[in-house]
Amino acid sequence: MVRRWLSFLLFSISAPAQDHDLIIRNARVVDGTGAPWFAGDVAVRSGRIVAVGKPVAGTALDTLDARGLTLAPGFIDIHSHGARGIFENPAAENLIRQGVTTIIEGPDGSSPLPLPPFFARLEATRFAVNFGLLVGHGAVRQQVLKTENRQATPEELERMKALVDQAMRDGAFGLSTGLFYVPGNFASTEEVIELAKVAAKYGGVHISHMRDEADGVAASVQETIRIGEEGGLPTQVTHHKIIGRKNWGRSAETLKLIHAARARGVDVTIDAYPYTASSTGTGALFPQWSLSGGPKALAERLAAPDQRARIKAEIARRIIEDRGAGDPKNVVLASCGFDPSLAGKSLADVTRARGLAPTPENAADAAIGIQLNGGCSAIYHAISEEDVERILSDPLTMVASDGGIPTFGRDVPHPRNYGTFARVLGRYVRERKLIPLEEAVRKMTSLPAQRIGLFDRGLIRPGMAADLVLLDPALVADRAEFLNPHQYADGVRSVWVNGVAALRDGKMTGKLPGKVLRRGK
Repeated sequence: MVRRWLSFLLFSISAPAQDHDLIIRNARVVDGTGAPWFAGDVAVRSGRIVAVGKPVAGTALDTLDARGLTLAPGFIDIHSHGARGIFENPAAENLIRQGVTTIIEGPDGSSPLPLPPFFARLEATRFAVNFGLLVGHGAVRQQVLKTENRQATPEELERMKALVDQAMRDGAFGLSTGLFYVPGNFASTEEVIELAKVAAKYGGVHISHMRDEADGVAASVQETIRIGEEGGLPTQVTHHKIIGRKNWGRSAETLKLIHAARARGVDVTIDAYPYTASSTGTGALFPQWSLSGGPKALAERLAAPDQRARIKAEIARRIIEDRGAGDPKNVVLASCGFDPSLAGKSLADVTRARGLAPTPENAADAAIGIQLNGGCSAIYHAISEEDVERILSDPLTMVASDGGIPTFGRDVPHPRNYGTFARVLGRYVRERKLIPLEEAVRKMTSLPAQRIGLFDRGLIRPGMAADLVLLDPALVADRAEFLNPHQYADGVRSVWVNGVAALRDGKMTGKLPGKVLRRGK
């Protein structure tokens, strides 16, 4: 025992001190700015990038030769629904294998409230990706007005403003709105502007699931711009898309509105995912007024023949003109708590199983039956590829998944959970040549970092957090498919989060180096 101890002591004394924890040598460095790649080395120490150059001098505990591979900043998903999944699957393998190192939760007006208990739970949990939060307008309104379909009184508005103020002081990065959803849909634009002013005092951002992404998409873009302009803060159209066949092509109109706003000084930007289908609950087929008061109130309305007729007519219209793109087969159930066997079946399939022809009217009855049983999440195939490409290629657009952290093999979720970032790099950079690699990386790194206020991430620069992705641009690709979504992306070789490898040489390391991120800290 003494001899072993002396041998260890002599080794410790004689072993040379290492200059760095990690040196990645001979990489093609895409630094996140959008500038052309350069050949170089990157050194990391204590979770930070400490040197970038050719060559970087010194020694390291770990040295990796990245010849032939591309090194980029870790990807930032500014629109994530990872709150539940981060506790069920803290390794977040679906994200790490895409190169995602940071997620921002609380979008669409939905967030934990108050924030400190959720932050405390996060801090008591080890997980692989960095995690930040927005405060959700819908969550704030729910706490004050429940799901009532009415305007807030002055006193109620003050209570909501106080909740936003507290959330911003607790570390939220800004205010999210879900003006399509209940209860956010019941709020006036003026209410949101007043809450946005509170977030603005702390340097926050406003990110919105707009009131309408179909017939009213242009007016909804204008509303999002107005919230930023009058609220005095940066504003963002999240998961920008054009819903419904008759609206396809209108992204040219919405992008023109956004660029015109920027030209007059409004700080407005966009995020988007690279798919022609969206995903949300089956409640999206229902008129918002019918959902006021919750499931019991909906059931009572559906029991009244005249109200049921109105609700059914609107569901059928949305199947024809909106999220159903003209056919119930375009609405595919992803997850149903009351009947897991429905996952993967379309609304047309469910209608046929009821012994009825899959017409929009009959499918509306099927949708009512589903909602009365608790509802399902669904995938809606109602977006054109032309609009996807036009929005993605716009310089104001960053990439965001609108996905979460699913349990592998459970249900039939949207493939964006597994493939968003890899799909952009594989399909739209390499195959379609729609976006240069360096520009695509900017859309995934420095652009969302700047937007949300993460000024120590998103770039490969000395002093920045060592969130890094090493990938093969010739091989990176999404594998997830709509009917077979549980497939990890290919081509990402190694991922470091805060300087610690979560993925190394294509294998998960089991390490969980993510951090809770708060605004201004």
